[in-house]
Amino acid sequence: MSTIAFQTLPFGAEAAKRLARRLGLACDEIALHRFPDGEFRVTVAAAADTTILYAALDQPNDKLIALLFAAEALRRGGARRLVLVAPYLCYMRQDTAFHAGEAISQRAIGTLLAKVVDRVVTVDAHLHRVSDIGAVFPGIEAENLSAMPAIAKALAQAGVDPTTIVIGPDAESEPWVRDLAGRLGLQHTVARKIRHGDRSVEIVLDDAALLAGRPALMVDDIVSSGTTLMVAAKTLKAAGASAVDSVVTHALFPPPMIAAFTEAGIRSVRSSDSVPHPTNAIALDEILAASLAREHNPTSPPETTT
Repeated sequence: MSTIAFQTLPFGAEAAKRLARRLGLACDEIALHRFPDGEFRVTVAAAADTTILYAALDQPNDKLIALLFAAEALRRGGARRLVLVAPYLCYMRQDTAFHAGEAISQRAIGTLLAKVVDRVVTVDAHLHRVSDIGAVFPGIEAENLSAMPAIAKALAQAGVDPTTIVIGPDAESEPWVRDLAGRLGLQHTVARKIRHGDRSVEIVLDDAALLAGRPALMVDDIVSSGTTLMVAAKTLKAAGASAVDSVVTHALFPPPMIAAFTEAGIRSVRSSDSVPHPTNAIALDEILAASLAREHNPTSPPETTT
């Protein structure tokens, strides 16, 4: 009979332990030791036939090295199947060379991980020109789950004003906005983002009249610098929104930015626990566990969370 184990890098361990409990598994934390010159020594727990390896891949450079070393130790320890759970998947934004000489980080990381693990499970990967997560990881299984079921469930439990407008900052956010609004029975719209630089954007509302006197809920996959979020909030307030809240899958911005968001008119920012952050308010363990359930019974079809 095949065995299954769950191990996590020592980043985002709380979310990892919740997921392991939901799967009925113990969660072993991988030990990292940093030598004076910056190199790592990585020590894993005993491997199983199938080992689920959890890694929160924000601030990814050290973590990728630790992940590579952990996979080597687990394979040598007897793991026949490695399943990487990376709720936030790093280096996906550079999916083409925008200027001569640029590396395509998505291709490099996808090829690297495809040689290390047998399956990748992630959430709301930052994909643009490559729409299929399978194309990022040649030759292995890969799933890109939506956080919207978990976000909708959390918001519904907290209570949402039925007059709320769900809004996305740009066309790329439209699928998430439409999905979330549909689950909550709310009206939605999408703004247009005009980018003038990494930290200079303009948000245009073509149907600003919808916002007058109504609360707005901004939805996006990633908040990194926070510029888009703050500009959008100011635009929404100027259009007459009675309040502005935000929900995001991946909170990558520095925690001190929360004060700046408040100054920009954002009442609250809630994020999923894809990466550890003070704004975490939405657990992803239910949707991740549904995807991972077949690792317990490989003959059963993949589960779908709705």
